[in-house]
Amino acid sequence: MRILILLLSCFFLIFFSCSKNNKIVMPYTEYKYNDNGRIIPPDTNQLQLIPEDGGKMWNRLVFEKSPYLLQHAANPVDWYPWSNEAFDLAKKLNKPIFLSIGYTTCHWCHVMEHESFEDTLVADLMNDTFVNIKVDREERPDIDNIYMEVTQMITGRGGWPMTVIMTPNQKPFFAGTYFPKNTRYKRLGMMELVPQIKELWYSKNDSIIESSNKIVNTLKRRNLDRSEVKLNYSDVMKNAFEKFKDTFDPINGGFKGSRNKFPKPHDYSFLIRYYSRTKDNSALNMVSKSLYEMKKGGLYDQIGFGFHRYSTDEKWLVPHFEKMLYDQAMLIHAYLDVYLLTENIYYKEVVEQVVEYVLRDMTSEEGGFYSAEDADSQGEEGVFYIWSAKELKSILDNEQYDFIYDILEFDDKGNSRVEGHYTNIPHFKSTWQEISTKYGMSIDEIKNKYHAIRKLVFDYREKRVHPQKDDKILVDWNGLMISALSRAGTVLNNLSYINAAENSAKFIFDNLMDENGKLLKSYRNGPSNINGMIEDYAFFIWGLIELYQATFDTYYINKALLLSEYQKKHFWDDKEGGFFFTSDIGEKLLIRNKEIYDGAIPSGNSVSAYNYIRLSRILSKPELEDIALSIINNFSSHLKRYSSGYTMLLHALDFIEGPSYEVIIAGGRKESKEILSYLYKSKQLNKVLIFNDKNSKIEAEFSFLDSYVPDDNGETLVYVCKNYLCNLPTSNIKEMLSFLKR
Repeated sequence: MRILILLLSCFFLIFFSCSKNNKIVMPYTEYKYNDNGRIIPPDTNQLQLIPEDGGKMWNRLVFEKSPYLLQHAANPVDWYPWSNEAFDLAKKLNKPIFLSIGYTTCHWCHVMEHESFEDTLVADLMNDTFVNIKVDREERPDIDNIYMEVTQMITGRGGWPMTVIMTPNQKPFFAGTYFPKNTRYKRLGMMELVPQIKELWYSKNDSIIESSNKIVNTLKRRNLDRSEVKLNYSDVMKNAFEKFKDTFDPINGGFKGSRNKFPKPHDYSFLIRYYSRTKDNSALNMVSKSLYEMKKGGLYDQIGFGFHRYSTDEKWLVPHFEKMLYDQAMLIHAYLDVYLLTENIYYKEVVEQVVEYVLRDMTSEEGGFYSAEDADSQGEEGVFYIWSAKELKSILDNEQYDFIYDILEFDDKGNSRVEGHYTNIPHFKSTWQEISTKYGMSIDEIKNKYHAIRKLVFDYREKRVHPQKDDKILVDWNGLMISALSRAGTVLNNLSYINAAENSAKFIFDNLMDENGKLLKSYRNGPSNINGMIEDYAFFIWGLIELYQATFDTYYINKALLLSEYQKKHFWDDKEGGFFFTSDIGEKLLIRNKEIYDGAIPSGNSVSAYNYIRLSRILSKPELEDIALSIINNFSSHLKRYSSGYTMLLHALDFIEGPSYEVIIAGGRKESKEILSYLYKSKQLNKVLIFNDKNSKIEAEFSFLDSYVPDDNGETLVYVCKNYLCNLPTSNIKEMLSFLKR
């Protein structure tokens, strides 16, 4: 017993130095596996240092919280998390760093792990040549952001898994994405790559150092390459529209330009705003066609709802099957936008279904929203979502099968190829009207019958082995979902959506935010020790603004203001303007960069510009609008050169250019309910709502509301303000809405 205590004490005091190869083992001889065949990491309280031949090995990742890092904790690769310990060791041993970046639900990350990182021959080469570091891009987007730019600079493309080889001083000299074990076709394999790197490191070290310095200098220049140019806001928005118009796919919706089709919801939300501004029907048609086809196809999970990550074909049929929280949130926004403009119930139902999926499968008991669901289950991509006609026939009777066959596309031979074999991906082949006509039933009756049968298939599918869920709770992605649910709750008059948004906000307040406005990045089995980054602040503030609009609880807008002040203090570039990706109290990385490109998710700077202009109007603080304008000016050269790449920033630009409105409602909550319902469903998207509750004391931040009161009889009055001028107050709903059209 005394020996065991000494061993454990040695372990905790000097960590891995007691073991020859710095390995950790459990006092058991076998790993435990989950239903997907993945090794289950142990309770770290049961770990102890024992001789290498005494049991199964674990590397340092076993002590991490990230599901992605834990996936690799049993690899024979001697992985380190991103840490000073790893870099200090690399300097001491004069070894290069092998940096591997991915995320839990990344299919090709799994493939590279199985081929290379689980292979002892590859692992031996890596352990001999490198100090190996694993990073979860969702936990550390700051690291991912920098080295993704490096990878794109070196290779001309990017993606995950991302592989970067660098000096112990974090300076990269080689980059790529997926590498198999052995060279295949023109793709270099790990068994060939690693020895070549080792040879070059010792024989051409001076050249490598010189090359790495050049790469870093280029990276720094790229991030300083900004100049303010004079913008004509209308021209910038028109240029973006013309780019989308030129690349629009009129047959399948979406945009041409690459083999894969990504949803990019904020592109569609921009086009909705462009239509509102110009009444150019082609803008609205691009949105309605694309969002219709996306939901109709295999990109959408027709059985359990929710959108997959992207489509691998032009028809939105064969998706990459992972599901990301941020896609659900941003697509809710886009579908709400087109529903408000078209009043087409099709788009409303998509929102309701996506929310059903999120609340059912992606919500923790404490109220936070989980990050993602994997594409793979049982070691194969998409197997959870695909069907054979024979299997469906075994679930349903003949009448049920024939009915659903008339709606969804199925084929005895399969309607698509997944992982090299034919199978069926459910997708719509008929409209509700066509089925209604064929069966002589109302559309509502058809839908009810369809969903009853769909539910039978869903219940059967629930018995399958589910894809792995990434159950970490990220502040930024929760912020996006809070904003989406808050809007959905108001537009669709569903209080449960707003309650779910409030629960998520409360979870963040209680677990990941301090009294000064400092945020931590994530939560899983307790909060992380990673400081929040620009997207955490920007997206959460967006969520709180929408929560205020939904509840008019000033608690949320005051928290948004506190976070905005913290963000300005710790992220703002006082010399050049714009927000850095990381705070001034964060870890010092290779560079301190700024991000503006609105990719799969919008950038922190773009959302911040949208936040600050709206906070300015809600709180009557012109100085906040100056911040939004400064962001736009700081990135004006980007906007002029390629405005279609910054569509979330164009939301802010559109709001500033106007017309935009501040709508002040003065009265009681119950008496104002009908008025609010019309305001929430208004086609005017460029507005903020401010409520002066006649039964509550006006807070200091809203002192300007003293002049905006109900009429003498206590009846609700609405003040519609535009360009710093307000119309006469009205209690007439028709007149109120007419003010929002001028």
